[in-house]
Amino acid sequence: MREVVNLQEQERFARQITGRGGQTRRVGEMAPRAMVNPRRKRRDKLALPAVPAAADQKRVVKIAGEISVGELARLLGAKSPAVQGKLMALGIMVSINQTVDIETSRSLAAEYGFEVQDVGFKEEEFLNADVAPGVDDAVEVEGELVSRPPIITVMGHVDHGKTSLLDAIRDTRLKVVDGEAGGITQHIGAYQTTAGSKKLTFIDTPGHAAFTAMRARGAAVTDIVVLVVAANDGVMPQTVEAIEHAQAAGCPIVVAINKIDLTDADPQKTQQRLTEHNLVPEAFGGDVICVNVSAKTGEGIDSLLEMIGLQTEVMELKAGIERRARGVVLEARLDKGRGPMATVLIQDGTLKRGDVIVVGTESGRVRVMDDDLGAKVTEAGPSMPVQVQGLSGVPSAGASFYAVESDRVAKQIIAHREDQARGKVTIAPAKYTLEEFFAHADGGGPKELAVVLKADVQGTCEAVRDALETLSTEEVNLKILSAGVGGVNENDVMLASASGAIVVGFHVRPDPAARKAADGHGVDLRTYTIIMELLDEVRAAMAGLLPPVRKENMLGRAEVRQLFVVPKVGTIAGSIIVEGKASRDAHCRLVRDSVQVYEGRMGSLRRFKENVREVSNGTECGISIANFNDLKVGDEIEIFEVEEVPATL
Repeated sequence: MREVVNLQEQERFARQITGRGGQTRRVGEMAPRAMVNPRRKRRDKLALPAVPAAADQKRVVKIAGEISVGELARLLGAKSPAVQGKLMALGIMVSINQTVDIETSRSLAAEYGFEVQDVGFKEEEFLNADVAPGVDDAVEVEGELVSRPPIITVMGHVDHGKTSLLDAIRDTRLKVVDGEAGGITQHIGAYQTTAGSKKLTFIDTPGHAAFTAMRARGAAVTDIVVLVVAANDGVMPQTVEAIEHAQAAGCPIVVAINKIDLTDADPQKTQQRLTEHNLVPEAFGGDVICVNVSAKTGEGIDSLLEMIGLQTEVMELKAGIERRARGVVLEARLDKGRGPMATVLIQDGTLKRGDVIVVGTESGRVRVMDDDLGAKVTEAGPSMPVQVQGLSGVPSAGASFYAVESDRVAKQIIAHREDQARGKVTIAPAKYTLEEFFAHADGGGPKELAVVLKADVQGTCEAVRDALETLSTEEVNLKILSAGVGGVNENDVMLASASGAIVVGFHVRPDPAARKAADGHGVDLRTYTIIMELLDEVRAAMAGLLPPVRKENMLGRAEVRQLFVVPKVGTIAGSIIVEGKASRDAHCRLVRDSVQVYEGRMGSLRRFKENVREVSNGTECGISIANFNDLKVGDEIEIFEVEEVPATL
């Protein structure tokens, strides 16, 4: 038995010292790597340190567009305060919950060795889906481009004849200027006319100072600017502003010097004034075309159209007609019977009835399209203005619109835009200090006039709102509680009633329920059709919040020559009127050695022993001052009256 055990031990020992394939090794020699226990080998692998990445190898984080600072810090494996510090170094002051754009995320991630991939919603891919790859989104594929009519914006100072000139060009019986309140254009009007064999699209913009944003919008979509300058007035403030808008947009300018039929017209002087604003006419060796016209008689209209045609040929304007339409909203309003309506200008492509369009956060299918004459059309090509119905709401004037593939795509785009809007930083309203609060409670400090504004179209609403906000002063602040499109309704009146505001309607009227509510709650409801009248009356209402101004009118001056003390009456100053007159019911001021001692009212005024109402210059009299007896010989008494006049801004 002992021999069997020894034999087994020898065989086991032999197996330990014999390698794979019968190879032998000495006792104490390390076993080959393949002979290591597999379980031990797995433990060794887990224990090995990670291999460091190469210096040029970057880790990738995927971000869907904008991202909050806290979430970005989490993806980068950093602490939020450290990320905020790096953003502060880049000049970006944000909190942890505020968002940063993709470019900021890229620059920040690079410092941590990360590469950012934007996996967010790409709105441009849906809006420009039919543009050839590698081609700029403003250019159509070669071979599909066609000539398009020029977009011409008529600009200039108020009452210089812009709309009348457009009427003369259109030669229409329905004069546009007759339909404008006060003969002043207060909306952007888009019209298409034919000159010879060419179509021209004209945009008429307001000239009043309140409509700066509308003029800027007109210049932004135009190809050529026709600057109308009256030959009798010359270059005026809004003329200069129109020049600046056109030059900022890089548009060529054709100057129409209007009203040459007037006796005081001086076209030559007008051209000289234009040179002061970097517009050098061709007559003076420059490159600006100037045409003398008369919108009233029609003189020079053909020459103006010819010059516009020549300018158009030089520009070689082209656009695509096969792609989906895109353009800009010129005006928008809410029609009570037809719903939201928008006047749009097609800049590229063809808009067809039934197309789905997206503008801002509104969308809809085009149900009806009307041209500038009110005729129904089924499609509209480049440079054509049309009025469309079918949007879900009133869009913002000046916003771009796009025709998209389907309702589903439109909803995705709007949802994306709404998410972006929610991520924007909002500025908290200003808070009053305790001292300011008490100042307001005591009637001191700045006053405030609250306004609920309603207008007929979006562009006009923006213009009137901007004009009203400029009326605010240090004494009176004007606050727009609400500004919207459409008629004045009961909700507007109730808002004004709760806030102590006035309701202002521009080119709109209140409905019966709104009038009844205004009468019942004592709300001031005013409607206007001319911008100047609106601004003047609101300015007067603001001035009415201020206390009246105390104004002194000097009546006369007396010198004290002798003093008398009368029991139960007081000190009587025997005086002589050396200037003006003295009145018994007037205010008076006692002056001693050029220093005011007392101010009050006259107590009595006597001539000899009789009470008199008035004493004229050079006359001796007795004067007493109410509640004051410290009079001395040589004092001067100034007599004046106080008048309270309404305050002005």
